Formats: sequence, C-alpha cells, structure tokens
Amino acid sequence: MDRHEIPTHLNVEDKAFAGLTMRQLMTVAIGLALAYGAASEPPLPVPVRLIAAGLILAAVALLALWRPGGRPLEDWAFVLLRFWAVPRVAVWRPRDVPVQAGKMAASYEVVGPAGGSPLRR
Repeated sequence: MDRHEIPTHLNVEDKAFAGLTMRQLMTVAIGLALAYGAASEPPLPVPVRLIAAGLILAAVALLALWRPGGRPLEDWAFVLLRFWAVPRVAVWRPRDVPVQAGKMAASYEVVGPAGGSPLRR
C-alpha cells in the first residue's frame, strides 16, 4: 500500500527570496524604484530628495513587513476604505402588514442615511 504525505501548511505563503514572500518582494522592489526616482529626478535640494527617499523607504518597509493581526497592511487599507464607503446608520421602523391566516405578521424595514431605498422583509 502506497503512503502519501498530506500537506498541513496550506495557509503559509511560499518564501521567494531572503525570507520574503512574492508579495513582499514585489512591494519592496517597487518601493526601491520609487525611492530611487525620488532621490535622483526632482529638481530639489539634495537633503530634501534624501528625506523624501527615506520616507518612501520607511513606508514601503512598513507596508511590506508589518502584519498586524496576521494580515498584510494592504488588507487593512481595503477594510478601512470599505468602512468609509458603507453607511453606518440604519433606522428600523415597524410596518403595518395585514395578517394572513396561519402566518405570523413579522416584518421590518431598514432605511439607510440620506433617504436611500428601504430594504423590506
């Protein structure tokens, strides 16, 4: 009877280079290119260009390496954008529904902010 090993590390990302995943490696590569462009191209004094490049490198290192809650920082950015985009106020109003024989009259209506279309049940 043949034996097969069952993989148990399916939730772990593969390491590509120097202990970085492919996502982290691409983020670092793009950040290095942006920092190089900020340090060499703009017609600004050298200290200002170096400060800009340092800020870009710090932001990229934070984005690529810091994983609060075990999730990448860009996931948290998408969560924050969704939080800002979705309305957070709901008003519950009872409705008068005619009672049918043998059925319970349970219903509700949810109205979002700014008079959006109500959701009915």
